[in-house]
Amino acid sequence: MTKIKTRDRILITSLSLFNSQGEPNVTTLLISDELDMSPGNLYYHFKSKGSIVEELFTAFEAEMLDLLAVPEDVDISLDQQSFFLHLLFEAVARYRFLYQDLVNVLSRYERLQVRFKRVLLKKTAAFRSICESLRRQNMMSIEQSELNSLCEQLTLTACYWSAFDTLSHLDDRESVDPGRGVYQMMHLMLPYFAPEQQEHAKLISQDYL
Repeated sequence: MTKIKTRDRILITSLSLFNSQGEPNVTTLLISDELDMSPGNLYYHFKSKGSIVEELFTAFEAEMLDLLAVPEDVDISLDQQSFFLHLLFEAVARYRFLYQDLVNVLSRYERLQVRFKRVLLKKTAAFRSICESLRRQNMMSIEQSELNSLCEQLTLTACYWSAFDTLSHLDDRESVDPGRGVYQMMHLMLPYFAPEQQEHAKLISQDYL
């Protein structure tokens, strides 16, 4: 059995605490107590809580940028689109502490602001690529102005779904279901699908509930 490195244990525990208690409410002392580790040992690996947040953000950023690299010239099916949304909301749920108090987190860690904005732009571009592919295949009918608005709405929903979902389950912050996010996103797109795709999309979205 492979032993987890101390640095990785700190990151895993910090992420869990940030997600369950909110990043502002977690101190390095709380992290070290949870790990049954001396604060000095923690500081040997990370000089501050900010260093932990930045390293977790780097992992989040790499995962998201890889996922959001949607090719512009391929035919995408509804099943592929729903799977993409599923992976997206799983990633958001995994790093939900970033989204649950987004403005305040980014205001405290200014170096992350430009990087997060880049992720947001990539999200909008990914949604546009998917919609353009569906439109090219006559599976979706939407005007360009509506397409721009829809892609912004999809980005907005992906960004703030985690906070909304947490507000709906304040008694249990661990109760996060990416499927509810996928369902909402599919229904935002539903009015623009061709009749046959609408029925298929309804069936797919119901499965995610």
